[in-house]
Amino acid sequence: MQSGNATARRPGSGINLARLLLEGRAFFALIVIIAVFSFLSANYFNTNNFLIMASHVAIFGLPAIGMLLVILNGGIDLSVGSTLGLAGVFAGFLMQGVNLQAFGVILYFPLWAVVILTLALGALVGLVNGVLVAFFRVPAFVATLGSLYVARGVALLMTDGLTYNKLSGSPELGNTGFDWLGFNRILGIPIGVLILAVIALAVGFMLSRSAFGRWLYASGGNERAADLSGVPVKRVKVSVYVLSGICAALAGLVLSSQLTSAGPTAGTTYELTAIAAVVIGGAALTGGRGNVRGTLLGAFVIGFLSDGLVIIGVSAYWQTVFTGAVIVLAVLLNTLQYGKRSK
Repeated sequence: MQSGNATARRPGSGINLARLLLEGRAFFALIVIIAVFSFLSANYFNTNNFLIMASHVAIFGLPAIGMLLVILNGGIDLSVGSTLGLAGVFAGFLMQGVNLQAFGVILYFPLWAVVILTLALGALVGLVNGVLVAFFRVPAFVATLGSLYVARGVALLMTDGLTYNKLSGSPELGNTGFDWLGFNRILGIPIGVLILAVIALAVGFMLSRSAFGRWLYASGGNERAADLSGVPVKRVKVSVYVLSGICAALAGLVLSSQLTSAGPTAGTTYELTAIAAVVIGGAALTGGRGNVRGTLLGAFVIGFLSDGLVIIGVSAYWQTVFTGAVIVLAVLLNTLQYGKRSK
């Protein structure tokens, strides 16, 4: 009898193991990446290198968190890369000084004002996207694709295609400290990584413990049913696009601070990287399924893979191939995971 019971358990154990591997694929993929590159390069597995790679991850991890909110709602935001670039250019414009010719003065903004105004710009781009999608029923793909081109065009117009350099500021002008975001550390951890951690914790708490989080999952899973049950569907839809714009603008601030310069082409294709991180993290592109933990793991998978390929001297062209292959595999695994659940 004992032998029969043991035999009966084996299929269930196999199914549970397969489910564990499927649902934890981003985590296991990250472990494999670290193990492989640590074996291939003696420079990979050390604390300082991990912190440097994590600071790179923060640049597209922040837009990925915003993208997660939009995808949970059943939408898509193709404008995050351009919003990131526009935010960096706008911050550079403010740090360079705003020439008020009518008054004959040049206005220099302190760092806190630059940050607030730049985040407000990101929120404005998101608000436009949200209103177009929620109230004018423009397909999210079309609305955000249009914003992608508009934001990138505005960035090019502001700079005339050039780059703002030397954004560290000047003590006598009272606009110093911008490079603090990109270069300083607290307890040895880069500021960009800390910002990513704070945003991830805040959004994770919002999704799991707030009414807004419940509304978001409900409207993403079945918008019609959520609307009938009293969920403010349009308000939720606008809010996620605003939050996505803020996350992209915050990433623009961190990136331009790390570079101490801001160019109009910064963030190109970052919208695709953000989508990839969300998909690799296990979120369903149809909405209603996904979490911050998975998205962060997805961002680290892409970041550690890309940096690892650089460290071992692989061509940048092959990096694109590997990243694309990972995305396709993640989509296939998502289809397998959620396809089974829907049956």
